[in-house]
Amino acid sequence: MDQLVIAGGKPLAGEIEVSGAKNAALPILCAGLLTAQPVVFDNVPDLRDVGTLLRLLGSMGVTVERGVHRVTLCAESVGNPVASYDLVKTMRASILVLGPLLARFGHARVSLPGGCAIGERPVDLHIKGLQAMGARIDIDHGYIVAEAARLKGARIFMDTVTVTGTENLMMAATLAEGVTVLENAAREPEVVDLAECLIGMGARIRGHGSDVVTIEGVSRLEGTQHAVMPDRIETGTFLVAAAATGGNVRLVGTRDDTLDAVLDKLEEANAIVERGQGEIRIRMRGPNHGVSLRTSPYPAFPTDMQAQFMAMNAVAQGTTVVTETIFENRFMHVQELRRLGANIEVEGNAAIIRGVSKLEGATVMATDLRASASLVIAGLIAQGETVVDRIYHLDRGYEKIEQKLSCLGAAIYRRSDGDAE
Repeated sequence: MDQLVIAGGKPLAGEIEVSGAKNAALPILCAGLLTAQPVVFDNVPDLRDVGTLLRLLGSMGVTVERGVHRVTLCAESVGNPVASYDLVKTMRASILVLGPLLARFGHARVSLPGGCAIGERPVDLHIKGLQAMGARIDIDHGYIVAEAARLKGARIFMDTVTVTGTENLMMAATLAEGVTVLENAAREPEVVDLAECLIGMGARIRGHGSDVVTIEGVSRLEGTQHAVMPDRIETGTFLVAAAATGGNVRLVGTRDDTLDAVLDKLEEANAIVERGQGEIRIRMRGPNHGVSLRTSPYPAFPTDMQAQFMAMNAVAQGTTVVTETIFENRFMHVQELRRLGANIEVEGNAAIIRGVSKLEGATVMATDLRASASLVIAGLIAQGETVVDRIYHLDRGYEKIEQKLSCLGAAIYRRSDGDAE
């Protein structure tokens, strides 16, 4: 199992390019199931989750061609509309094949998903939405078994904002008979990117980016070419790493309009943030002030950036409070940050961070994708050597993170167990 070894204490400086967004690429790849014609997707990140999803699509009969950040899919013949447990167990986003399979082929068998252990994240809203559209759904030995001659448009109110639920139902509704209205829909930029891809395929969608999305079903969708949006969470992670180390970093190939809440908090922490066309530059104007924050659905502060800010707050002046409202089990990184010397107490869904003058290197263990990123940031801050274990989580969501950090001057390298002393 690979590890990252980090010699901390060096400010990050330089320029790197941001990869395509994992959370946009996965649903967009699943949208390829909705048409018999070839679809070409550019700016697809080279990530473990992308590889897992492409293997899943291939197992169903989809023709997959993969190049450098380009994927071509053709789902003309899907003879096996089954998402098996072996492929789904490591990645929750696999549930996103359910809506497209059911809408186009009339049946699907999809294993209940796995992924990061950060909370329950139930799929009930996916199932209820599809049932409202006329699907017959059973749970059989850990599989969702769905049948529908043709889905029917429906008004669907989601009592909790769900990104994957919005995406699954939006994809299903593109081929349904009649009009579907999704109320309390997720507003995330990745949902908008998926909608724009579907519109390019001939779907009739309006309201995406708001909390009411209307989809008028069509009889079939066509092939398209679509570039995946830049990864706002990768962007935010590198910006926090730069701020936490007192660095000066320029990120290119990104979008500042998807990161307003994050950029506002960085400025509050005493960073100078300069926005340009497709680029963001950050540097600190003085001491790290730290910031209190509360996670909420977009456009508020994203839960996927909470852990990274906690690492930065660990060495900030004063006391900050981080409140997590999305996932009930997303403070697992706290005990690992404590191993590095952080002073953090957890009370319910709030973490109270009292800034310390320094962190000290130690061996820590990643527990989920974004927790992994927070430990890397903490290792970049800490004095001495930090070893981050179980970094397969990182490989699910960050493309070549150690190479990018090395380009910014970080002393970091990947080591396999066989290389360890």
